[in-house]
Amino acid sequence: MKSALSAYLYAPEEQVVQSLLKGLIWDEILAGRVREEAIDLVEKVRARKAPAGGLESFLQQYSLTTDEGIALMTLAEALLRIPDKETASALIKDKVSAANWLDSSGHSKDWIVKAAGVGLLMTSKTLDSALARIGQPFIREAMLKAMRVLGQQFVLGQDIEGATSHAHEFRKKGYRISYDVLGEGARTIADAEKYYESYTHAINHIAKHAERETENRPGISVKLSALHPRYEYAQREYCVPAMIEKVSTLARLAAKNNLLFTIDAEESARLELSLEIIDGVLADRELRGWNGFGLAVQAYQKRALPLIGHIHELAHEHSARIQVRLVKGAYWDSEIKRAQVLGLQDYPVFTRKASTDLSYLACAAKLFEYEDYIFPMFGTHNAHTAAAIIEMARENGCAFEFQKLYGMGEGLYSVLREEREHPVCIYAPVGPYEDLLPYLVRRLLENGANTSFVNLLLNPDEPAEKIVADPVAKIRARTSIRHPKIPLPNALYEAEAPRGRVNSKGLDLTDATQVHALQKALTRFNHTCEAAPLIGGKIYKDASPSDVKNPANESDNLGLVWPGNKGLADKAMRVAGEGFDNWNETDPLQRARVLERFADLLEKNAEELMSLCIREAGKNIPDAVAEIREAVDFARYYANRGRADFAVEGQRMQAPTGEINILTLHGRGVFVCISPWNFPLAIFTGQITAALMAGNAVVAKPAEQTPLIAMKTVQLLHEAGVPQNALNLLPGDGAVGARLVAHPQVAGVAFTGSTAVAQDINRALAAKNGPIVPLIAETGGLNAMIVGSSALPEQVIDDAVLSAFGSSGQRCSALRLLCLQEDIADKILRMLKGTMAELKLGDPSELSTDIGPVIDEDAHAALTHHRAGLDGFGKLIYEVRMDPHLPPRGHFFAPCAFELDTLKGLDKEVFGPVLHVIRYKNSELDELIDDINAKGYGLTFGIHSRVDSFQKKLAKKIKAGNIYINRSMIGAVVGAQPFGGHGLSGTGPKAGGPHYLARFATEKVISVNTTAAGGNASLVSIEE
Repeated sequence: MKSALSAYLYAPEEQVVQSLLKGLIWDEILAGRVREEAIDLVEKVRARKAPAGGLESFLQQYSLTTDEGIALMTLAEALLRIPDKETASALIKDKVSAANWLDSSGHSKDWIVKAAGVGLLMTSKTLDSALARIGQPFIREAMLKAMRVLGQQFVLGQDIEGATSHAHEFRKKGYRISYDVLGEGARTIADAEKYYESYTHAINHIAKHAERETENRPGISVKLSALHPRYEYAQREYCVPAMIEKVSTLARLAAKNNLLFTIDAEESARLELSLEIIDGVLADRELRGWNGFGLAVQAYQKRALPLIGHIHELAHEHSARIQVRLVKGAYWDSEIKRAQVLGLQDYPVFTRKASTDLSYLACAAKLFEYEDYIFPMFGTHNAHTAAAIIEMARENGCAFEFQKLYGMGEGLYSVLREEREHPVCIYAPVGPYEDLLPYLVRRLLENGANTSFVNLLLNPDEPAEKIVADPVAKIRARTSIRHPKIPLPNALYEAEAPRGRVNSKGLDLTDATQVHALQKALTRFNHTCEAAPLIGGKIYKDASPSDVKNPANESDNLGLVWPGNKGLADKAMRVAGEGFDNWNETDPLQRARVLERFADLLEKNAEELMSLCIREAGKNIPDAVAEIREAVDFARYYANRGRADFAVEGQRMQAPTGEINILTLHGRGVFVCISPWNFPLAIFTGQITAALMAGNAVVAKPAEQTPLIAMKTVQLLHEAGVPQNALNLLPGDGAVGARLVAHPQVAGVAFTGSTAVAQDINRALAAKNGPIVPLIAETGGLNAMIVGSSALPEQVIDDAVLSAFGSSGQRCSALRLLCLQEDIADKILRMLKGTMAELKLGDPSELSTDIGPVIDEDAHAALTHHRAGLDGFGKLIYEVRMDPHLPPRGHFFAPCAFELDTLKGLDKEVFGPVLHVIRYKNSELDELIDDINAKGYGLTFGIHSRVDSFQKKLAKKIKAGNIYINRSMIGAVVGAQPFGGHGLSGTGPKAGGPHYLARFATEKVISVNTTAAGGNASLVSIEE
């Protein structure tokens, strides 16, 4: 069944929608009855003039499509968790006009709108004057109080005791209550245990204090990601058994106390894991026949309808009647972005709301069809959807339940419950405001709750017919099913000048079908390879070969490499020089087409190249996938840019009348491209394709540790159409690179590696006689991340751990220095320690491996030496446990984090998984920035803060080429995030950016004086 679900995951949207239309019984008679029912509901709500809930009133006055509404939500997301007054005041100053805060009366009599409706301005001028008159403390406390009041509209109670007490008034009105106890997922085992205990306590407390009637029994919702810090597909063998045990225990406790127990829906990447866990729980003998177990299904997923069929099979297999809560879905933005970032073949969700509504109707019909083993529960605030459910239930004679979000849909559900006597459940979040508001606000912003019909009901001028528009009719009337403003992931860059390019193809490593196919393919390429000088298409094996070793296990010999000697260096430069003129004179459009063919060949040979990246460079599977994609993106991006930059007709410049000036770009000659081992395919490809697109010939010198990848790449470039004498390969050690750099014919050098080697190359080029040639260097950095107290701790941990330890810390962009505002440092460090404890160091060919080996013995020795030194002046936060079963001849280094008292002594980049942490006072921020800048590096920099002024100040003052705000610091995307630094971190221009190709070229301007041949006829012909 999983494979059947997988088939729907990225199925074409039009195909899925047409299938839904075909399968849904929706004739004109039914559509008419639903429309009449929906209009009647709207009119009854309006006639009753039922008061809207506080949250509805807020959303009506401060729409989430406005700056004001978004700013208020930003306050709600961050303000309550900020421990220090200075940062709280700064956030308020960023978002709120204090004058309007004091004077606001709003259009609603609801006090929450008065309290939170602060009439925001996106400038602080009014606030500055108000602060002078009133003072920060008053405004800060007023806003804190307002956010707590706003929190009451989201959250039933800050603990289960308060929630059950508050729920009593709703139970008296006939509502059933389902308690949603948590927000964020666990990042540590300690968090997971705490959340598990919270669930246990909540179930016991609910059972003790709630009514126990079968028809009105309360329920609890469980978030699986709260029960394990590694709830992810790659860790399924580790997390699934542990989670089945925990969920089964909680379910048995709920069953014992006659409570409903529902598994909440999360991101689409976790669906298969959820089903595996649910299957394991239902197999528990003590739960056999229990009818209180349930799960949520998100209708915006293309898999929703077949998922319901799968649930029916599970229920039948385990003799259970499963409660299914059907919802529209709450992670839509994230799902769209994830598919685009990963280059997936399509989206797992629909791109139009009407298609989601159609899916919801189809799923509802299927739930009624499966009433023997499924009890349907419908979470919706949409009048048309509610009317459709009522009509479907009437036709099928089935029981069901409506579910509403706490604080929303009061008017509608008063009518449904009191006049129509339909059962209604309140889905009620429970937890501290400072913990739950960040989660709930992000879901609200993402899901666009203000587009719900509840806001339209409050507008008496909105025709009821418009509010209850039929989504089936909408879709049938459309000529395009897919939203025109949401291109497929592969078309993400189709608007890029001058003619667009295809996004690189990715893999979904959470989809079992794709993972199994990849793992099977990788095993086909576990063979030995060879690398040797490749000059003018001829392979030279003149020197003694050496073995190429697997950094994860040096006992694994991957093949042989023959290095280039001095004579071959001269030969390679001579042959490249001979190939230059012909390649430089080749039409730039043809050069671009060659690079695009090469990109296609990279994707065609992706599995073999990934295998080499894993075995030769020690990359884990996700990094190997990303490596191929970046190489593809470089080739296509430079091809696309080159069409404009190197156009034969050139760029016509502004000129006086009677004169034509044309600027054109041309190749320089022979470029030496020296690439590193940490990106043996992507950077190797990026340097070469840029040089070739500019019309240069190339001699490529790959890293000594990764010649096999280089050999395969050059062969593919030749296959794509690069002339064999225009691209030559010379593997070997640093001495080979030095010979090439010193050669008289060198016209330019592209280098990525250490700062020390870049300085050596710079000195060698400066000492040469002849033309002055460019050095395009990208080196390392002492990359820092500064975290303010408004940052979300869970997000900081996710991004810091990935940035510091991803790729074994062997990225030039990797996080080296984490700077934590002292007010939140203890909490972040506790989470950092717990998160690091869950990292898996191991064989990079296994999907479950987070961190593989460092590249070789020299790298390992340097890290070991630095680690020993840290014991002298730093305090160990945590060191990842070394698995005793790792290969003894692998270069595995345990990732570690140390807290330092000072930045003194940390002057050089340590290239590996070592994170240095310092605390800072808010008052010391300027000094901290100065200290970081004084190190002389300028590559990447991270900021975590919700305060705009904080972000802008740091971004302005820090000397870094790439600045990342509220995200990780690694994984720059070609064309979207051009990469490169300055100072000790490189020369620029940025790789993958619009100015890169010009550095590989010479410029020529041709000026023609047209007046010399009779004047400017076009000028004299201009009419008066």
